[in-house]
Amino acid sequence: MPLLVVGSVAIDNVETPQESRENLLGGSATHFSFAASFFTSTRLVGVVGADWPKEHTELLNSRGVDTSGLCTVADGKTFTWTGRYHDNMNDRDTLDVQLNVFGDFDPVLPESYRRAKFVFLANGVPAVQAKVLDQVPGRKLAVADTMDLWINTAREDLDQLLKQLDGLVLNDSEAKLLTGTENLALAGHLVRDMGPKFVIIKKGEHGAMFFSEHETYVLPAFPTEQVIDPTGAGDSFAGGMMGYLAEQDNFEPKTLKTAMAYGTLVASFNVEGFGLERMKQITREDIEKRMTAYRKMLSF
Repeated sequence: MPLLVVGSVAIDNVETPQESRENLLGGSATHFSFAASFFTSTRLVGVVGADWPKEHTELLNSRGVDTSGLCTVADGKTFTWTGRYHDNMNDRDTLDVQLNVFGDFDPVLPESYRRAKFVFLANGVPAVQAKVLDQVPGRKLAVADTMDLWINTAREDLDQLLKQLDGLVLNDSEAKLLTGTENLALAGHLVRDMGPKFVIIKKGEHGAMFFSEHETYVLPAFPTEQVIDPTGAGDSFAGGMMGYLAEQDNFEPKTLKTAMAYGTLVASFNVEGFGLERMKQITREDIEKRMTAYRKMLSF
């Protein structure tokens, strides 16, 4: 079942304690699409400038990602992010953000995209995310990501968006900010009370928590010995999860739990290289091998 993602497509410059890389293929929708491509075909909606290298589009196309929804602004520049990670590889500083064409992003979906059943709204302005939902009235599952910026500056629009979602993915600090509580178990249920049928709180190297009306559980992260670049890990998690759900064409409780596990494993590969370097080296078979090890790890 095809999967629709709307979000940022970017050029990243990343500095870690060990190494620095420039002009990496990045953006939330990019990492999501590549991760989802191990499970299903993906339709990407985003915007880039005239400086966008065509080989990036070719790479996405080679993964079965439909980029006919990727708009190029002839006289614009692509969104660029520059960040530096701390020694713990969990915390980072944003050194520079150039929104460029993404600052005026107002997605209009191609007609074929409007029939999508599985929709993911990658991190973006809540009002824009809501406009996307209006364009896919026949959706079966709509999940979104958000961030502290929108919680602080666009809370009213975010509150309205939450009422229209089936699921919300956010990290632990965002969940605390959104609800005003330090207790993550309580925060998960409070966010669900705002509208989504289920909520997933990402905790980085400590895994993820799931909350629905009838289930609450925690899945640990896969123990990765060498973290090279965490950029896009959360988007890869979401891409792996949503890709599996679209592949299975359902989001029953058992399927959701398995999808979260696949998302966890895809993210564990993502952090093993800069940008998409590691992801380009693996296959679905590699993910399945790691799934076997993950299942053994969780058996007791």
